[in-house]
Amino acid sequence: MRMSNESAVVLFSGGQDSTTCLFWAKRHFKKVYALSFLYGQKHQKEVDIARNIAEKADVEFHLMDASFISKLGSNSLTDSSIEMDQEKPADSFPNTFVPGRNLFFLSIAAVFAREKGVRHLVTGVSQTDFSGYPDCRDSFVKSLNVTLNLAMDEQFVIHTPLMWIDKTETWALADELGVFELVRNETLTCYNGIPADGCGHCPACKLRNHGLQEYLKRKN
Repeated sequence: MRMSNESAVVLFSGGQDSTTCLFWAKRHFKKVYALSFLYGQKHQKEVDIARNIAEKADVEFHLMDASFISKLGSNSLTDSSIEMDQEKPADSFPNTFVPGRNLFFLSIAAVFAREKGVRHLVTGVSQTDFSGYPDCRDSFVKSLNVTLNLAMDEQFVIHTPLMWIDKTETWALADELGVFELVRNETLTCYNGIPADGCGHCPACKLRNHGLQEYLKRKN
């Protein structure tokens, strides 16, 4: 598929995965829009970080209010009274799962894209390192892609550059794209809202840091 003369909307949180996807999109598309969301997350600092990274990337930044998401479901990323799961429960997904988040984000992004005359959407979900979140699976993305096309009579294409790679390979991709240091030092992946290496003990930090150490071992 030739994409070099087309545009793309990247779902952009300012974290490791979406930042890597942002620069992946810059390589593959003529124009890129970065779309971030306020969804009632405790770590809203990510929005400022996302805006700063988008500016450095020379990418048009947009922010959408999706705070209704935090009022629909119960989870530890939007409700301070819920203690965050440090490990995935044996019989369920972790309480860091925000019900409907990727469903709503991609749907909003599709409407945004349609108004801009854009048909390509890029998201950093991964089934390889997905922590048990059902809305990070390839089957969900493919299903929603069909639904969005039917809902708006469009031909959207949802790209998932990280779907089948783990965090070690995601670090490798960032390095190959020339943004390893930016991703390492300026992104916010931590569920506790601490940039760069983060708190070190939340699930997102453990996954990110394990991948980083493995990549550095391979590289050296």
